[in-house]
Amino acid sequence: MRVGIGYDVHRFRDGNAVTLGGVRIPYHRGLEGHSDADVLLHALMDAVLGAGGLPDIGVLFPDTDPAYLGASSVDLAAVVRQQIGQKGLRVTQVDCVLVAEEPKISPYRAQMRSAIASAFGLEEGSVGLKATTNEGLGFVGRGEGICAFAVALLTDA
Repeated sequence: MRVGIGYDVHRFRDGNAVTLGGVRIPYHRGLEGHSDADVLLHALMDAVLGAGGLPDIGVLFPDTDPAYLGASSVDLAAVVRQQIGQKGLRVTQVDCVLVAEEPKISPYRAQMRSAIASAFGLEEGSVGLKATTNEGLGFVGRGEGICAFAVALLTDA
């Protein structure tokens, strides 16, 4: 078994939706990023890559490469899954924590779990997803952005 941990953060910008866990959520702001700024999938991809002993998403999908401008993190996750597979590994379980004051995640949780499961070839029961606030503290508490933590378990394919 191999275990990896991931973390990511994105600040808010003008917009009308955020993408979290592969799901577009209507909101009065967006998240700033070179790709779709899916902070949850970014943390999860880094956890998977770390468990596989591979470079992080900043190395694999650099923000200096115009090919990734506006890229779907679901598509990037497919590349990560493929690279893990080439090493003879597979993702067997993930657990994620999304930290945000807003938007509210609960109406989208099932859809997000399903999208994450699909992206990494998992049963939905192998995807843990929790959301919490920062109780008004720090940059998240001030509503400046969203962060996410993720853990991934990989086993031999």
